[in-house]
Amino acid sequence: MGDKEILALLGGAGFIGRSLVPRIAPRADMRVVDIAAPVFPQTAPFVDMDICNFDGLMAALEGCTGIIHLAAVHRDDVRPRSRYLDVNLHGTENVCAAATALGIRRIIFVSTVAAYGPQRGIPDEDTPLAPLNAYGDSKCRAEAVVRAWQEADYPRRGAVIVRPTVVFGQGNRGNIYNLISQIAGGRFVMVGNGENRKSMAYVENVAAFLAHLAAMPITAGTRVYNYCDQPALTMNELLSLVYQTLGERGMIRWRLPLSVGVAIASLFDLTAWATGRTFPISRIRVRKFAAATAFASTRMCETGFVAPFSLREALVRTIAAEFGNPSRG
Repeated sequence: MGDKEILALLGGAGFIGRSLVPRIAPRADMRVVDIAAPVFPQTAPFVDMDICNFDGLMAALEGCTGIIHLAAVHRDDVRPRSRYLDVNLHGTENVCAAATALGIRRIIFVSTVAAYGPQRGIPDEDTPLAPLNAYGDSKCRAEAVVRAWQEADYPRRGAVIVRPTVVFGQGNRGNIYNLISQIAGGRFVMVGNGENRKSMAYVENVAAFLAHLAAMPITAGTRVYNYCDQPALTMNELLSLVYQTLGERGMIRWRLPLSVGVAIASLFDLTAWATGRTFPISRIRVRKFAAATAFASTRMCETGFVAPFSLREALVRTIAAEFGNPSRG
């Protein structure tokens, strides 16, 4: 490679960016572009910029040779719902238009397995996309924008689409954290029979994979990779691992049939609608919890990537960081 790369990390001040920045630093210069300054030690220039602002984005990307596009709205309670399209789709249109104008040849776009929607079996990268929710739909449409950008100058441009499953790790307050917190606090209630398999992705492993892709030569075409740490565990296996890591020897205290769990969650949804408050329980989250969401990641392994941490190590590290010494039992 000739001159050192200058990579723009769009949305790079967020959860994945915190782990990605130190992995990119040894081999490329960086520019972190986000709507909020990083909460982690700043080791790269920061540009306060919204990808929805095209003129500002053009200025932020000036001089960059590649883009890692992490910027998105992704919570399942975003309002108004048009924000999904405003940021995830139209923001990506701005990114690709700016890349075209500035002669940038590589875009690594972080999408989501939500683009698959409910599926039978275990989806791989060739499974047709059928998103069910607004977030998955916006990412699916954004993927098409990235593909079109690459195809418009096929020999010179390289695009990579990465579809991570649910990402967890220190500092994230998503589903995995909430599950561990409920178990640690003795508040956990099991919904369903627990035989549904769950793919997960540890943030340090996801960041390592993105850095691995960024270090590969630019190749014409669009490559697509699912990212999930293997093996996918059943919910019962995951719970057992969490209990063991926390030092808990007890069994699950309460189990509810899925129908009962959904009915209770519906009451929370009604209250949220009536009061404008948000709650950690909703029908969407209960159904997600009880659903099988396992994905194939064979293509990721074909790149030669080896995850730095096993799933068990990742959970132990996360629990230790968030809940103290896990060997308390």
